[in-house]
Amino acid sequence: MPELPDLAIYVEALRARTVGATLLGIRVFGPSWLRTVEPRLVEAEGRRVRGVRRLGKRIVFDLDGALFVVLHLMVAGRLLWRAPRNESAVTAPASRHPKTELGALDFSTGTLVATEAGTRKRASLHLLAGEAALAEHDPGGLEPLAASRDAFAVRLRAANHTLKRALTDPHVLAGIGNAYSDEILHEARLSPFKQTRKLTEEEMDRLHAATRSTLLAWTERLRAETGGRFPEHVTAFRPEMAVHGRYREACPRCGAPVQRIAYADNEANYCAPCQTDGKLLADRALSRLLHGDWPKTLEELEVRRPALPRAAPAPGRRTRRRR
Repeated sequence: MPELPDLAIYVEALRARTVGATLLGIRVFGPSWLRTVEPRLVEAEGRRVRGVRRLGKRIVFDLDGALFVVLHLMVAGRLLWRAPRNESAVTAPASRHPKTELGALDFSTGTLVATEAGTRKRASLHLLAGEAALAEHDPGGLEPLAASRDAFAVRLRAANHTLKRALTDPHVLAGIGNAYSDEILHEARLSPFKQTRKLTEEEMDRLHAATRSTLLAWTERLRAETGGRFPEHVTAFRPEMAVHGRYREACPRCGAPVQRIAYADNEANYCAPCQTDGKLLADRALSRLLHGDWPKTLEELEVRRPALPRAAPAPGRRTRRRR
């Protein structure tokens, strides 16, 4: 799922290409993308783009007349930018578009195409009238880069959750998902299962600092990689990441193999020596299978590994192919 650094780069690229331009029309290629009936899409035609912003994990186009186009890419949604379309391309039948293309926004400066891989079409487009309607789509999470240390601490301790859940909950913090929560917790040297209300003040200081530094560093890295081009290779798995997507690879800090916990449709990646005092966190699937035989340390794990069932990736997740 595109997270705050990825979305920040999308927003910057879209501002440069669409602010001041005219939205010529919105085309929908499949039944799942458009989630609103009123206002009608035709009411957005011919309106000037006043601004582009991020709302949590949503991208919002602010049009003249207080109309808002809201895109939520969910897990597999991505954006492509195309040069201005000619008249024959604009009127081409929808059946000629690839199945991965959900729809397009035609601007006077070019076309933004929304795509989504896989069969679970969860990405969405909403056309909303007025700030009040837009506010209903805001989960209310605190903006992590704008929050003071004290505001950050108050929000995390408002309810007692694991750090992994708190960081990725859009009602707690805005824009952080599975990938960058792993990276933040590794930088902060904190267990993903640590409870928010059990954090010491020093640990809260580390978590706040790590959240800011990780998100800022990755935003700058992605900005430099893009170099003014439109970001068309957005991915949650990058070789420069410390732990996310690097199961059994060496931790860049201590060299120990990165560990993984799979649960529901998600997973957490962590380094045991750096984050859990060397203790292995029990993977739910293997814990149910092995009961009391679950290894407690890396040393025990390496001894028992040949006899352990091979851990499957989290449901719905594609395993990366190593080159």
